Amino acid sequence: MKRSIPLVAAGCLVLAGCSSAGQPGVTVDQAATLADQAVHLKVTGLPAGKPVQVGAEAVDRDGRKWHSEATFTADARGTVDLDSAKPSSGSYQDPDGMGLFWSMNPPDGDPDTQSYIPPTESGRAVERLDVSVRRNGKRLASTTLTRRWASAGVTLTAVTSAKDKFTGMYVAPKPDGSKHPAVLFLGGSEGGVPPLSSPALLASHGYPVLALAYFHAPGVPADLRDVPLEYFASAARWLARQPGVDPAHLVVMGTSYGSEPALLLADHFPELVAATVLYAPGSYVTGSFPHPGGAAWTYRGTSLPPDDPIPVDGVDGPVLAVAGSADATWGSKSSAELIMQKLDAARDKVPHEAVIVDGAGHGIGGAPYLPHGTVFNHPIVGHFTLGGTRPANESALLQGWTKTLALLAAL
Repeated sequence: MKRSIPLVAAGCLVLAGCSSAGQPGVTVDQAATLADQAVHLKVTGLPAGKPVQVGAEAVDRDGRKWHSEATFTADARGTVDLDSAKPSSGSYQDPDGMGLFWSMNPPDGDPDTQSYIPPTESGRAVERLDVSVRRNGKRLASTTLTRRWASAGVTLTAVTSAKDKFTGMYVAPKPDGSKHPAVLFLGGSEGGVPPLSSPALLASHGYPVLALAYFHAPGVPADLRDVPLEYFASAARWLARQPGVDPAHLVVMGTSYGSEPALLLADHFPELVAATVLYAPGSYVTGSFPHPGGAAWTYRGTSLPPDDPIPVDGVDGPVLAVAGSADATWGSKSSAELIMQKLDAARDKVPHEAVIVDGAGHGIGGAPYLPHGTVFNHPIVGHFTLGGTRPANESALLQGWTKTLALLAAL
């Protein structure tokens, strides 16, 4: 059983007997965690029935301090349990033990146009989050939480087209002598090697990940045009050969544009794919990007015609699709529903589920508990509207990530 750590008035060391009855303090079940793990915070020793402000601050990669705060009313015992307490005002509105984490705002500008990017320590993303309690402008108690994106022993190894015939980053957990399900991880229209935050967290849970670039990176096409499905199959076979990987349980995970080759790989190469996870998916083959007029994908040297529905007849493993009703990029909700309908008709023996979150937009792939904007500074096309609201997007991130980890554990 995990023990709560009492953290009382600022300047008081965490020692047995340090706190006293009636003295404000903060307790947290885990002061250091992976970034995708919830913590449970309580404030105690407050005047019963009186308001108190609980806030969080964290410095981002650029040295800017983000801040969130909510006002609560202490219960009859002088306690505020953040898991169940409803804010009367603040940066989030509904009971949510992690609300202070994802509702932080930047020091300047609109939070909808910016996303928090954590700083790094020794090349690894680490967030230091200061949680404080104030009443009538006076700071009563505080503590600092540490949130990491990679556990001890996680390694990152670059793979190159010159050596391995494809481009990406292999993110491996600490070896434990066993074989585990592994993930072929595909990003979206931003191209390049996908951001490593989600792969690092997956590896921290014990799952090897190959974060694969398929355009807009060295060794792969500059544009998304005529990318062979065989490229993804070769990467999956490479992943299956790595130490600690169970080759019978490879999961292909794709976000946005990356959902297309993920589903196409599962359909055309079912012997390689044990399960498929699709975030903000498309159900039709799109054309070339960013310059239209060509095909994005080929198979056996033949272009896959744009606007054709993606087939699912060959899919032979579980499929999870996560989408939002307010996706401003494309119709991921209708696409997720269509994929489920086609799987119903083609192979109803294969487990499949769509998680549709009302009010969520396009930016719903990855782990929860970080502030995310609803507009993306796209590296290729610039200003890019994702849609949705921050609370709805957070709900989609939490539901999608939880179900993704459950699917991996079930394998």
